[in-house]
This record gives sequence, structure tokens and C-alpha cells, in this order.
Amino acid sequence: MSSRDHWKSKLGFILAAVGSAVGLGNIWKFPYVVGKNGGSAFIFIYLACVILVGIPILVVEIYIGKKSQLNPVGAFRFFQKGKLPFSLIGYAGVLCGIIILSYYSVITGWICHYLMLSFRGFSGTETEISEIFTDLNATPWLNIAWHTFVMVTVVAIIAKGVRNGIERVSKILMPLLGILLLMLVCYAVTLSGMKDAWHFLTYPDFSKVTPGSFLEALGTSFFTLSLGMGAMITYGSYLKGNVNITKSAVQIASVDTLIAFLSGLVIFPIVFSNGLEPSAGPGLIFKTLPVLFSKMPGGHIVSVAFFALVLFAAITSAISLIEVAVSFVVDEYKVSRMKALVIMGTVIWLLGILSAVSSWNVAGTSFLDLFDKIASCYMLPLGGLCTALVFGWAISNEQKKSEIGSSAFSTALLFAAKYISPVLLLLVFLKEIGLF
Repeated sequence: MSSRDHWKSKLGFILAAVGSAVGLGNIWKFPYVVGKNGGSAFIFIYLACVILVGIPILVVEIYIGKKSQLNPVGAFRFFQKGKLPFSLIGYAGVLCGIIILSYYSVITGWICHYLMLSFRGFSGTETEISEIFTDLNATPWLNIAWHTFVMVTVVAIIAKGVRNGIERVSKILMPLLGILLLMLVCYAVTLSGMKDAWHFLTYPDFSKVTPGSFLEALGTSFFTLSLGMGAMITYGSYLKGNVNITKSAVQIASVDTLIAFLSGLVIFPIVFSNGLEPSAGPGLIFKTLPVLFSKMPGGHIVSVAFFALVLFAAITSAISLIEVAVSFVVDEYKVSRMKALVIMGTVIWLLGILSAVSSWNVAGTSFLDLFDKIASCYMLPLGGLCTALVFGWAISNEQKKSEIGSSAFSTALLFAAKYISPVLLLLVFLKEIGLF
């Protein structure tokens, strides 16, 4: 067996971690929940959640990975105290990543389909264009084909290893994502709805904020940073040497939040320019925007750039999800990386077929929605809660400060991770299971 692979540079780690964090949650979900919860009023709450929970838990996960140099299961076993089964937290994280990627690859396949359609342009009546998504969902073989294409692409990248696969691709895709996003923002500035969009994103309307908005902001901040699923623990395990974990976490969270905000600056001007409501809903990307692209001057080019942007974000997130499972199999079962990749890639591909066939469901709920509910609403907040408790109460302050430092800011983060984050994550979990 070869020794554990590591990042070639700190920049490679930052770009890979940002790639893991930046995904569909930033470009699709964030603008939607902002629109539903009063615009910038929600953004202020979201930023508070990133500071109180997102960054502290990000620091925790990177620390656990770097200190142990192991996958999530091995990492929690490394910090084992007495007979408490810490490794179960790691197993849950690996399982969560597998479940998420199984349906995430199906959604990424939809994006691939729309990107291909964008090259020829969307044409027809509004009804015909909006029904493209309905037809896609009703064609199982096409969904499975795109799901397969995405999984093969991700497996091919991962097969190259950490440095030559994940890091190299991240160094290409993340700058391209940034360039495409800035191009789209520049285009959005020219639209008539830009003034309304800017006002919506920067002037708070707290009258639309409800108690549920606070918990949704917390859940959104946690999901968009790829926390609670072992991804950042795994990426942290490929770090070595003297790396400022706190500074790295702040940089990752800052870039992730900036991309989410800029995505709003792209989507909302289009929405307002066409007289739509900012809370247009989850169908915005696949039903509404293609109709708008067909009507806009230069909409053909904008459509290609937009769906390429979303695809890059989705692929970099998918890479981190499968890497969690591969790292687990390699470390725990001492098999080659390629063998682990074939095994886990096949398992995730087979599980994803359930989500790809929309007619298959459980009690009227599609497998895609069911898997999303289980992973996003239950496993992620519970995994984050357990991670925070292990870090806060089972690891000595001396151990933590040796890696994280003892500055005033680091001390504040350690306090938040130990006391504030667990309480807030517990509230999210209790809300999701319907206790209040």
C-alpha cells in the first residue's frame, strides 16, 4: 500500500475545499431561500449563522481530519474516549455522503442535459420549454444515462488521486467558475431588474422574517459548507505541516458566501426584469429560467454560461462526496484506491438509479425527495451536533490549541464550537423531526 496522499499546496486545499462547499446549495437553494425569507434580512441572519456555526464546525472538521490523518470513521476512533462509540459518527457521515451523492448525481445529470440544450438554444412556447423538465423526469433511460455519465466523470477524476485528480481539477474548475460567475454578474448589471435586485439583496425587510427563517438560515449555512457528511474531515486528513486551520476555514466560508451572494446578483435581476416573484421556488432553474433565456437578448450565450457555472459547482461537490467513501474503504479495509473507487462508485451508481426513475417511490414520495429528506434534514444536523460535542468535550484544550492557536479569535471559535453550535444544531434537528 502507498503512503497517504496529501495536497501539493495550501492553495490546492483551499480551492478543493471551496469546490466541495460551493454547489447547488449556493446557486440554486440560497437564492430561493433568500427570496422566500425577506431578502437581505435573511442574509444578515445567514451570515450570523455562518459565524456562530458554519466557521466553528468547519474548523472542527478540518482539525479532526488533519490531526488524525484518517477518514471520518478512523478519525473519530482516533479520538475515542472510553467505551463511547465515536466511530459511529464517522460511519453516519460516510453513509450520508453516499446517500447525497446518489441523488446529487441525478440532479447534476439534469444540469448536463440543460447545458446540452443550451448550445442549440431554448425555443418554442413557454409551455413547451417548461415541459422539457417534465419530459426529462418521465424518461427513465435518459435520467439513468446522464446519472451514469456524471458518475463516470467523477470516478475518472478521483482515480487520479488527491494531487493529480482532486487538486488539479479544482485548480481548473474553480477559477473557471469564478470567471463565469463574474461574466454573468456583469450581464445582470445591464438588466432593468438590477436596481430592484440590489435593493432586495441589501435592504432588509424584517417583516417577512419568521422564527422558521432563523432555523432555515442555520440549516442552509450548514448545508452549503458541506458540513456533517465527512467531506471536510476527509479533505483535512490530506493536510500536513503548519497550516493555519482557523484562517483557512474563514477563507473557505468567505468565498463560499461570496459566491452564494453573487449567484443572487445573477438570478434576481433576471427574475425582477421579467416581473416574477423572488420566491419563485425550486423549479426556477429547470422551468422558469430556460423560458426567460429564450426571450432575452443574448439569452443563448447566457444560458450556456449559466448551466456551465452550475455544472462546475456540482461536479466539484460530487468529487468531495465520493472521496469520503473511497477514503473510508482504503483506510478501513486496506485495499487499493482503484478497487475502493470501483466498489463505492458502483454502489452509489446503483443507489442513484432509484432516484433517476421518478415513477419509483415510497408512499407517494420519490426516492430522490426521500433521500434528500433523510440526509439533509436528519443526518447532516445530527452529524454536526455529534461532531461538535466530540470536539468540545472529548478533546483537551491543549490538543486543540496546538493546532488552532490561542488568539482571541481562535478562542472565540473554540467557545462557539463547544457551547453555541451544539445548541443551535440541536434546535435545527428538533425542528426537522417535528418536535416544535
